[in-house]
Amino acid sequence: MSDNYDYDLIIIGAGSGGVRLARMSAQKGARVAVVESRYLGGTCVNVGCVPKKLFVYGSHAGEDIEDAKGYGWNVPKDQVRFDWPTLVANKNTEIDRLNGIYQRMLENAGVTIINGTASLTDGNTVAVAEDSYTARHITIATGGWPVTPDVPGKELILSSNEMFYLPQLPREAVVWGGGYIAVEFAGILAGLGVETTLLYRGDLFLRGFDDDVRKFVASELPKKGVKLRFGVTIDSVSAEGQDYSLALSDGTYLTTGLVMAATGRRALVDGLGLEALGVQFNAAGHIVVDEAFQTAVPSITALGDVIGTPQLTPVALAQGMVLTRRLFGDGEGVMDYNSIPTAVFCQPNIGTVGLTEAEARESHGKLRIYRSEFKPMKHTLSGRDERSLMKLVVEDNTDRVLGAHMVGPDAGEIVQGLAVALKAGATKAQFDSTLGVHPTSAEEFVTMREPVAD
Repeated sequence: MSDNYDYDLIIIGAGSGGVRLARMSAQKGARVAVVESRYLGGTCVNVGCVPKKLFVYGSHAGEDIEDAKGYGWNVPKDQVRFDWPTLVANKNTEIDRLNGIYQRMLENAGVTIINGTASLTDGNTVAVAEDSYTARHITIATGGWPVTPDVPGKELILSSNEMFYLPQLPREAVVWGGGYIAVEFAGILAGLGVETTLLYRGDLFLRGFDDDVRKFVASELPKKGVKLRFGVTIDSVSAEGQDYSLALSDGTYLTTGLVMAATGRRALVDGLGLEALGVQFNAAGHIVVDEAFQTAVPSITALGDVIGTPQLTPVALAQGMVLTRRLFGDGEGVMDYNSIPTAVFCQPNIGTVGLTEAEARESHGKLRIYRSEFKPMKHTLSGRDERSLMKLVVEDNTDRVLGAHMVGPDAGEIVQGLAVALKAGATKAQFDSTLGVHPTSAEEFVTMREPVAD
């Protein structure tokens, strides 16, 4: 390591990718500093996947109480009470605990934590307030930030960030968007008793997911109390007493107590001064890097959501490992973005890995499609009208399973195991020869025998 700089590596952003890169680089003997202006752990820990899933658990508890009646548990409805401030306070306690863990991990690894807002004065110098720090390498790991469309009344619209700290729940809410964040928050609000409407400009939400999954979720969400309105968007928002009046693109109006936009995220690069240094951006505003996460400036690298790769914590963590090896290891290693498993914690959950049917038809030859729809065993006694979907996409000539998709309870937990199989190149014959765990929903993936389409 060179002694000409204060540090061998300065990372701007202490999210999942930045923290992993910092720890692993420090373990290889590098002198590392991390600059963070908000909170340790980034979006995932503070205003993303962790608190969101805690809210999902909380919103589903009421349904579990109702379902218990079919199993002999008599809980009078008038005795069931939900207290929103308790959920928020308990969530905050858990996030504070995780923040502390991240701080100790960095400190124990010998990483210097610099609190403040960073900017780059040149390719090797980071300014924070009145101080400047030099480094042989600088990595941008600042993540993303919610984007709200520029409509009249924009200032009245909340993003997902603010939803985690609402002082109280409204009676009615509108969620604007069609991605996984919108769908998840619509389910959270509805599960907590809020009359919820989801608005999306397209014909069907969850673009990028398998079409059967998208259609199936659209049929299940209304059973959970979510009103779906497709082909419509918000033209303006105005205050109307304690409520809000929404002018919609189809000429109608909607009154509600809360408006949340989940209409996309942008790379958070404000004030860094990257363009002046020659760092390049693509049309979507993401930092352009090569397979080694190298920008157009030799001393500057970038990883995570800020470069536009799949916005998933495990992706950022893996990128951090690859970049550590590139900077302070043998200089080798590349990311493999194939067959990345993911889950959407709507209700019921989505779990998916590999290619959608549409993607497989574009890139492969003849396919065999296996699909099963059924009522989960739990609901044979609960009486709830909820169904599950499972689907396998198989390449006909090789028998290789190209994609596995599920909608139902614990879909993410189930698909994680299937991701190993797909990564290993498992065939449908190997799925068929695997004994199921009975009685489970998961066994359906190894018992589907007859294709429904080719």
